[in-house]
Amino acid sequence: MARYDVLIKNGLVFDGKGNKPERVDIGVVGDEIKEIGDLSKESAHRIIDADGKYVAPGFIDLTNHSDTHWTLFTSPSQESLLCQGITTILGGNCGTSLAPFLGEASLEEIQRWVDISRINVNWQTMDEFLSQLKKFKISVNFATLVGLNTLQKAVNGDLNQMKFLLKNSLDQGAFGVSANLGLHPAKNLSDEELIELFSVAEKEKVIVKHHLEDEGENILPAVSRLISISRKSKVKMHISHFKALGKNSWRFFPEAIKMIKRGREEGLKLSGDFFPYTKTGSSLFILLPSWLRKLTTEEVYKILRTPDDRRRKDVIDYLRELTLHYEKIIVASASSELNVVGKTIEQLSRTSGLSREEIILSLLETNNLRVSIFNEVISSENIGRIAKEEFSAIASDGVGYDISNPKSQISNLDLPHPRSFGAFPRAFNLLIKERRISSWEEVIYKMSGLAANILGLGNRGTIQKDSKADIVIFDPQEISDYATYDNPFQYSRGMKDVLINGTLVLDNEKFTGQFPGYVLRKK
Repeated sequence: MARYDVLIKNGLVFDGKGNKPERVDIGVVGDEIKEIGDLSKESAHRIIDADGKYVAPGFIDLTNHSDTHWTLFTSPSQESLLCQGITTILGGNCGTSLAPFLGEASLEEIQRWVDISRINVNWQTMDEFLSQLKKFKISVNFATLVGLNTLQKAVNGDLNQMKFLLKNSLDQGAFGVSANLGLHPAKNLSDEELIELFSVAEKEKVIVKHHLEDEGENILPAVSRLISISRKSKVKMHISHFKALGKNSWRFFPEAIKMIKRGREEGLKLSGDFFPYTKTGSSLFILLPSWLRKLTTEEVYKILRTPDDRRRKDVIDYLRELTLHYEKIIVASASSELNVVGKTIEQLSRTSGLSREEIILSLLETNNLRVSIFNEVISSENIGRIAKEEFSAIASDGVGYDISNPKSQISNLDLPHPRSFGAFPRAFNLLIKERRISSWEEVIYKMSGLAANILGLGNRGTIQKDSKADIVIFDPQEISDYATYDNPFQYSRGMKDVLINGTLVLDNEKFTGQFPGYVLRKK
């Protein structure tokens, strides 16, 4: 009788803790790693010969949006993530989560990415959401934060009710809270109110994860504010997709890193993650002035639709002053206009006769504010800087897709960012092979053990006895991303085998049709 369910032999094993790799065998029973060492004489139901391959813990994607983009339901195999070696994803990012959902106001939070008329939400609380998701079969493990912006919308900003819902959501399994203080309505919260809310998270010993309220020329005040709030609330603070946007802001990024390091030196629990691309994928709405983003959706529509409104003219003047590179801003998705996707703002301006600023407002107005863009605004040097820091994890900031599934949330109106298909392999190639600023063990640590520590996943992210058997086996020579901005729907290659909870979901780069992912709850 076989001693193990799966036996991985002859591979070079990285433990996910940043240590040098060892050539050892791994024995898996059920969903756990049961033995590590010389198992050459042991038997198993399935033996995987990893000779010439690297073996590592499954990668943990701390900034993922498969939930709010609804592909967790329409593309449950999440193959674009599996082919990168991602075995666990964290949802509920950037202030928005799929629970708690209390009425139409909650649904408004996700209408920037999803046609809410075509989805069915049959839950309210965090517990109900996680229980409902558990009934679905998903390939990857899923954990979630609770969105501060979602909470605020649900109870119309009542602080006591927000604290109540936050505590309940954390008790019911959320791993922390996320926030985007640059968007309505969270932008209106005072520091004192935020400290009061985050103190609830601190008592539960969970993370508070931030989309910076300003990633441009005001990045230093934005980071300083978070550090101050962290100091006063004593909460564990993390910055999602940490970056500086625009050439005028790049010079501030080294100081932003230094601020984080000084905070850590005084004992604050600060961390961040990044993706290895110079083009960002973001909402066109983010380009608008902060005072406009602070308004309600109805108020924004009124301004956009009224040509002689003084405030609309102020928005156009503001956009002109930004001196944007319109020839580099590509429309990635639009909710109702097929003919604009893949074109630059400059191209649309030339063909329409409208100014480039008018094109931006017109696109937002006619697409219900749901327009995403690719924009070359991140410094390659700054990516290298953040990659070297011990507090920085690697994340995709992407969405999981299955290009072979006819039910997948894929449309000609939506051009995903290549990071959804290639962020983790690209990090290997960029940081190790091309720029030689990191080692394999360092990059793998940023994808696994460090991410697990940041989130509080004690039994994942490492190759050690009694850890969950989330394991990836890849060819270090072949591992590479192929997705481009013109054609993002291309899976990465070189990730040979992926086990999630002891079950093979990728077998020699082929999806096995298994859905062993767990819906995780914070204990």
